[in-house]
Amino acid sequence: MPKNTHKIAIAGAATLGAAALAFSVVPADAQTTTTDAVSTAQVAYSSQPVQDVKTSVTDQLATTSVKVDAIEAKKKAAAAAAAKKKAAAAKTAAAKKKAAAEAAAKKKAAASRKAQEAANRSAKRAAIKKAVVRHYADNLDGWIKHSLDIMKSKGIPGSYHGLHKNIMRESSGNPKAINDWDINAINGIPSKGLLQVIPPTFTAYHVSGTSWNIYDPIANITAAANYAADKYGSIDNVNSAY
Repeated sequence: MPKNTHKIAIAGAATLGAAALAFSVVPADAQTTTTDAVSTAQVAYSSQPVQDVKTSVTDQLATTSVKVDAIEAKKKAAAAAAAKKKAAAAKTAAAKKKAAAEAAAKKKAAASRKAQEAANRSAKRAAIKKAVVRHYADNLDGWIKHSLDIMKSKGIPGSYHGLHKNIMRESSGNPKAINDWDINAINGIPSKGLLQVIPPTFTAYHVSGTSWNIYDPIANITAAANYAADKYGSIDNVNSAY
């Protein structure tokens, strides 16, 4: 309510009070004039109610200000909490990414290390294999032993005894032996070498890694043993011309 309105209301109340007092003191038979009573009454003004109004408004404004400040504080706190949460999430994501990168690096390093170890082992085996290369005597015993090692690496069955007995029967151990009288010779393809192999058979059953010379002892023995394994199961099963 405006200040002037309060003052008018207070003045009106004071006037009415004074008028009532004037009426009460005039004798019943006396002539009264209310105009004089009203005009002579002193109107008392008081600023106390106005002050109370001012105080009430000030309190309301203060309360509103406090509420606004509280709301702003809550907003700031919420924003700070959100920023903190976002920073924590970013930190966690960065930590996970770093951990994943480190794990990948460790895995790659481990794989590389294993590959290198495998390569080292392979090189070591090759070196050992090279270091233990056997040397064979250049005679029937050496030829048979050399042939047996090759046959073993190729999965061709046969024994020293099986090879030796057939060699002695077929050529008496002469790597240059040649049969020039049997049916093969008559047909123009004589048997040759330690195990008396005809050229077509030698070519068909030649063992890789050996010479293509049919008179070569190792090539002749391994080709004949390969043929015998195919036809008879093993050179050990051959006890006559084959």
